[in-house]
Amino acid sequence: MSVLVVTGTGTEIGKTIVTAAVAAAAAHRRVAVLKPAQTGLAPGEPGDVAEVARLAGAHVTAVELARFPEPLAPATAARRAGMDPVRPYEVAEAAEKLAADHDLVLVEGAGGLLVRFDDEGATLADAARLLAAPVLVVAPAGLGTLNSTALTAEALRARELDCLGVVIGSMPAAPGLAERCNVADLPVAAGAPLLGVVPEGAGSLAPADFRARAAGWLAVPLGGDRPLG
Repeated sequence: MSVLVVTGTGTEIGKTIVTAAVAAAAAHRRVAVLKPAQTGLAPGEPGDVAEVARLAGAHVTAVELARFPEPLAPATAARRAGMDPVRPYEVAEAAEKLAADHDLVLVEGAGGLLVRFDDEGATLADAARLLAAPVLVVAPAGLGTLNSTALTAEALRARELDCLGVVIGSMPAAPGLAERCNVADLPVAAGAPLLGVVPEGAGSLAPADFRARAAGWLAVPLGGDRPLG
């Protein structure tokens, strides 16, 4: 697993923090994090890859391919900015180049799996297919997550892409009934194992604390020591 694509069932559900946790758990390896399209930030502002590197540590190489100023889907943001969109082949080429001198390359998407990169309808799924890379799905903990996770998993299967597993991106400290039940039900919805549960507020931890705790949030396939769910 030299390249792993990280997607989500939606936006603002913890993809970046999960990506940082996977990178932190691989502290003994050379890790690169690739963000194909960063939206909603001006030049010079720290983006998702900078946050991953801050939390995970100095062993992380952070690469951003394209940045668009408005907080929109990449295709829309690129069009409105009059900028060239990012293309799946560019993502694949960048990831393969990074894989040549890194042990693990994490490709973090924007939003969900089928958010458009360009006006022709290319998506993160197309980049994953070019890379023949497994996909890790980040999902929220609460109500509605089973449906969105099942739809994402169905889209992966339809494209003959491998769903490595699911990680809950932000688990409340005092989970309600839905959150507790979803821990057991998410693997069924995804047809893939639960590979991690990241606590709410993990991104607010001091980096040293984040790194010390990351392995406990993740299962063995992601470099952690949590039992498979």
